Amino acid sequence: MSSKKSSGLFNLPFKIPIFRRENRAAQAQKPVSRLKMVFFIVDWDKSALISKIFEEEKIRFHFISKGIGTAKSEVLDLLGIGAVEKAIIFCVEQEVLIPVLFREVRKKLGFYSPGAGIAFTIPLSGINTPLLKVFKESILKNEKIAVEKEGVNMASSENGVTPAIIKNDLIFAAINHGYSDDFMNVAREAGAMGGTVIHARGLAHQGPIKFFGVSVQEEKEIVLILASREKKLSIMEAVSSSFGIASKAEGLIFSLPVDSVMGPSFD
Repeated sequence: MSSKKSSGLFNLPFKIPIFRRENRAAQAQKPVSRLKMVFFIVDWDKSALISKIFEEEKIRFHFISKGIGTAKSEVLDLLGIGAVEKAIIFCVEQEVLIPVLFREVRKKLGFYSPGAGIAFTIPLSGINTPLLKVFKESILKNEKIAVEKEGVNMASSENGVTPAIIKNDLIFAAINHGYSDDFMNVAREAGAMGGTVIHARGLAHQGPIKFFGVSVQEEKEIVLILASREKKLSIMEAVSSSFGIASKAEGLIFSLPVDSVMGPSFD
């Protein structure tokens, strides 16, 4: 039996359709350039600067959460996770404007320098109709900005002629409180360079609780690990073996494709 089957890890063989209801006439209109979730992980004292850049670039909304860096000492400067407190800042934006946003953040924050932080994007697989309309209303304006500032090829961006090659993944793990240090130790041994921990509250319906045969503790830790695609499987197999749903950590572990990365720790 292969290692993939024995670990219980699988890549989804299908694409989830966009969650929206539109008539055929609307679907025949000019498509919206692809939307992505954009993440920035930086030292907490830089969060205000990132927010200011978002406001200047007219980002419609963004969210900030406080986390804790977990990199070991020899790679602190490389990954920018030396500070205990980290800011996880994320927003939704059209693909054509992300290069503009990355350029402005790199220029003002210095993402080429050690310890600056890291940013990455994850493609969306669904969005509700009201939010989609917000982006549709400004698509022409955004395309003009993208072309003027970055020289973006609109035909490629809109029609998906040249899809991004996925080289990295975001490993997401929700585990019981108090297990993040041990979790990261195992992840590092399997190839992870570092991660970020977010404190959260766990909630679950009674059905899943009975199905898995576990109790859901309210205090949870969300562990985020950005890893190369080559290392993802070995990391997930290692942490799933020690901190999976049947362990005391009761971990729910999955990965998301990352199609672009900005920062000193990844090319």
